[in-house]
Amino acid sequence: MPPSTPIAVTVAPLLALGPANALEVARRAEALGYSSFWTAEVTGPEAFGLLGAVSQAAPSLGLGTGVVALQLRTPPLLAMAAATLQSLVPDRDVWVGVGISSPVVAGRWHGADYGDRPLAQVSEFVSLLRACLSGEQVDHEGDFYKISRFRLGLRLGERRPKIVVGALNEKMLALAGRQADAVLLNYLPASHVPWSVEQVRKGGDAQILAYVHVGVADRAAGLELARRDLFSYATVDSYARNFERAGYGDSVRAVREAHAARDRDGAVAAVSEEMVDGIDVLGDADHVAATVRAYVDGGVDLPIVFPLPWGPDRMQVVQDTLEAAAAGVS
Repeated sequence: MPPSTPIAVTVAPLLALGPANALEVARRAEALGYSSFWTAEVTGPEAFGLLGAVSQAAPSLGLGTGVVALQLRTPPLLAMAAATLQSLVPDRDVWVGVGISSPVVAGRWHGADYGDRPLAQVSEFVSLLRACLSGEQVDHEGDFYKISRFRLGLRLGERRPKIVVGALNEKMLALAGRQADAVLLNYLPASHVPWSVEQVRKGGDAQILAYVHVGVADRAAGLELARRDLFSYATVDSYARNFERAGYGDSVRAVREAHAARDRDGAVAAVSEEMVDGIDVLGDADHVAATVRAYVDGGVDLPIVFPLPWGPDRMQVVQDTLEAAAAGVS
């Protein structure tokens, strides 16, 4: 029996395990009735190459990027990638998730210009991406992109790729509500979902998607890994603001003060157990199921399971987590 509420999975936390394991996760999710498979893109597998392989390995799953850094592709090139994938799976959903990324990922690691006007760049990119996916001729001269006489060279049917914007803070959430088909929330506790939905609705009626960080694993054994994970995001300004708004201000300030003093161990230790238990949720199957349900009850239309593979047998942890999460929406 498939889950009564649609549920998805991302291999974003599993990319270091390689493409073969990603395909195995897709097959297992499909067998459990999951509706779609998502991947991120940082320095490991390239997103659309992996999704193309998944399209053949798991022939019922929708496919999504969550997210690709928009600085690394032009809107026409991303439209071409999304349209290629959609043409391979004409009866399935394709979700094109984009985000502004971070100075480290876009700038330092990939050598792209990160930019200093994220809202304006995302707005122009999304508008242009939609135009490029329309099949009509596109002529555009804006602040960030100049395009002349582009026309998508693929004929798509009625189903078209859906545009998703990764967003955390108030103005980007409203922009996503206004311009995208869906917004992707990430690194937030279930208790912070209603506020995020409220900001999206100020802009429009975009669907609400969220990465739900859960693992059927020993909490005590995974606590240090969770702290390291959250430390790495608390030092990024946009995530820090969102953590503070979600109620973890004291922890964030302690992390950033220690980090500024070059005390990495102290910064990691400053991540509170409350913050871990709200965002990187570890526990037994019932706890994972209840956590997924809490996100849905908070206003998430599509929970995307972000399986935390923290255990001696990573793929067994993933399997147990997928099963528990599906039970949470059944």
